[in-house]
This record gives sequence, C-alpha cells and structure tokens, in this order.
Amino acid sequence: MNSEELKEYWSQRYKDERTGWDTGSPSTPLKMYIDQLVDKNLKILIPGAGNAYEAEYLISKGFTNVFILDISEIPLQEFQERNPKFPSEQLLCDDFFTHEGTYDLIIEQTFFCSFPPLPETRKQYAQHMTSLLKSNGKLVGLWFDFPLTGDMEKRPFGGSKEEYLRYFEPHFKVKTLEKAYNSIAPRAGNELFGIFVKS
Repeated sequence: MNSEELKEYWSQRYKDERTGWDTGSPSTPLKMYIDQLVDKNLKILIPGAGNAYEAEYLISKGFTNVFILDISEIPLQEFQERNPKFPSEQLLCDDFFTHEGTYDLIIEQTFFCSFPPLPETRKQYAQHMTSLLKSNGKLVGLWFDFPLTGDMEKRPFGGSKEEYLRYFEPHFKVKTLEKAYNSIAPRAGNELFGIFVKS
C-alpha cells in the first residue's frame, strides 16, 4: 500500500471501531519505564501512536516535548479533544517511513506489529528508526513474541527475539530485549520489552 491507501485503511478501522490493539491505558512496562525517566526535556516521538495513552501519561508526568505521529487524522483529532491544551504542532499526521525529525527517545507500542511482516519492511523500520534518533538516542518499546503464521492480513503480526535482533543489531546497541514480566493480562507471555541505543 502507498501512503494514501494506508491512511484510508487505518482511518476506516477507526471509523469501524476495529481497534483491538487499544488497551485503554498506557501499557505497564512502558509506564514503568517512563516513571524512571528524569530529564523532562527529552524530545520524544511515539509513532503509529493511535490513541496515545503513553503520551497522555508522559504529559501527566511533566514531559512537554512529546510528538505523536499517526498516518490517520482520526486518533490525532480524538487525542486533541481529550487534551485540548496539547500543542497541535506536536500532532503529526504523517507516514512514519517518510517522516523526518530528530528525537532523544522513540516509544514503540504495537506499531512494528501493525504492518505486514516483510523482511524488507522490517529492515527499513530499523534503519529509519536509527535516522530519527540523535546520537545515543533510544528506541524503547514492546514487540510481540509469537510465531508468524504467513497470513499477511491478520494483525497484529508477531516474530521472535532472534528475528528482531537480526534487524536491530546492525544499527543499535541492544541494552535489553527480554520477555516482559509485567504485561497487561491479555498480552502476558506474548511481549518482549526492548531498549535499543543508537550505535
């Protein structure tokens, strides 16, 4: 799909309320990671943010340099309605793969698993994440840990620790990539928590 087709696809899912990935609150592993961040001036990007509960949590903790990116305008508009004081210029309706910017921290929450698991796309994801991070910047998030089925339509798409490392190790220093011990109940045992530092 091109950018316009992707925008229409995801917008239609929001219109149809087919948002099974929506947890209704920030995921526990990411919430705990945010809790130990000290520098409130970090420039943070959340790509494929959807309803961006992690962004709301960051705001509540005093972070102001938070950017929310989604290819569909619908979740961005809904976020703005819920958070009317949030700067509209930090709501980015854009295609991640063509987005340009420089960030200290990128938070990954169900974005990687949302696009078809083609090796070239996953490789491009890792490369582009690197290009968006400052030197020593971090990519932190959750990746699904269950086998791929070969179905290119049924989201979310999984993978394995070994596969993910093949994509990330050429670009990042792997600080951790382990089974999340504090996932929300529906995802228990199926998530890897990772911290990758731009090398």
